Amino acid sequence: MPTLRALECLVSVFDHGSVTAAAAALHLSQPALSHQLAQLEREVGTPLLERLPRGVRPTVAGRAVHADAVAALAAADRVLTTGRAVAHGGGGVLRVACAETMTAGLLAPVLRASSGAAARTRVELTELTSADEIAARVADGAADVGVSPRPGRDGVDAEVLGREPLVAVLPRHHPLAGTPGPVPVAALGDGPVVHYDPGNGLAGWLDTLAAGHGVALDAVTRTRSATTAARLADAGVGVAVVRVTALPAGAPGVVRALDPAQDREVVALTRPGRDPVVTAFVAALRRRGVPVPAAVAAQLTS
Repeated sequence: MPTLRALECLVSVFDHGSVTAAAAALHLSQPALSHQLAQLEREVGTPLLERLPRGVRPTVAGRAVHADAVAALAAADRVLTTGRAVAHGGGGVLRVACAETMTAGLLAPVLRASSGAAARTRVELTELTSADEIAARVADGAADVGVSPRPGRDGVDAEVLGREPLVAVLPRHHPLAGTPGPVPVAALGDGPVVHYDPGNGLAGWLDTLAAGHGVALDAVTRTRSATTAARLADAGVGVAVVRVTALPAGAPGVVRALDPAQDREVVALTRPGRDPVVTAFVAALRRRGVPVPAAVAAQLTS
C-alpha cells in the first residue's frame, strides 16, 4: 500500500517538473525524495517518471495515477480538517440515547440553547424506557451519550446531572385530591394504581417501594410510558407514580409529593475516555440540570 508521503512526493514532482524543486518544496533531501519515488514505482510495478538530463516527465502510467494520487491527498487532508473541526465543536454526528420522558424537559432545551459542540453537532436521538437498555447501547458503542435514571448495570461512566422527584398523580375525584400535602406511600394501597410494564425501570422500583411499606398494589393497568401513566391518572383510571420529567405540559390531574419523599438520580452515561464533543455535550446537560416545571412545583408546595 503506497504511503501518503510517497504520493505527496509524486504529485510534487509532477507540479514542479524536477526532483530538485520538489524536494525543496517538501523540505526533503533529494535522496530521500528519490527513495520515496523508487519505492512507489516498485509497488506499482512500472516507472512513473522518465528521468531526463534536465528534469523529469511523467510516463503513461504516471499520468494515469496522478489524478488518483491528488484525490488521495485531498481525502487525507479532509480527514484531518473534519476531525479537528469536530473536536472543536465544528460539526459531526452525536448519537444520544435518552429516557423518553426526559427528551422534552431536559434534552430539548440543551439542543436549542447551548453553544459550542452541542449547537453545531447533529444529534441522532433514540428514545427508550429502560435505563439498563440505554446503558447497554452506550457500552456497546451504539450511542455516544445516554441520559437516564442511574442504571442497574455497570460498564459505563455515570455523571450525575441532578435529582428529580417522583410524584403521585391523582384522579381529580380521588379522596386525597382535595387534601393538601404529600400522599403517604401507604395510601397507594387504597385503590387502583396505574402500574408499569416490566420493560420500564419504574415497574420494579414501584414494587420495591410498595413492599417496603407493606402495601399491596392493585394494578388496574400497565403501560411502558410514564407520560401515558400520568394521562391515565388524569382520566380517572387510578393513581400513578411518575417522574416529574414525565408529566405532560400543564401538569395533568392533581400532582402531589410522596411521603416519604422519593427522588432518583438523573445521569449522563458515557464510555471511558470520551472525546471533546461528548464532554461539551455532557457539560451543557449538567448546566441545565433537572428542572421542575413551575406548575408542578406549585402543586408540590401547596
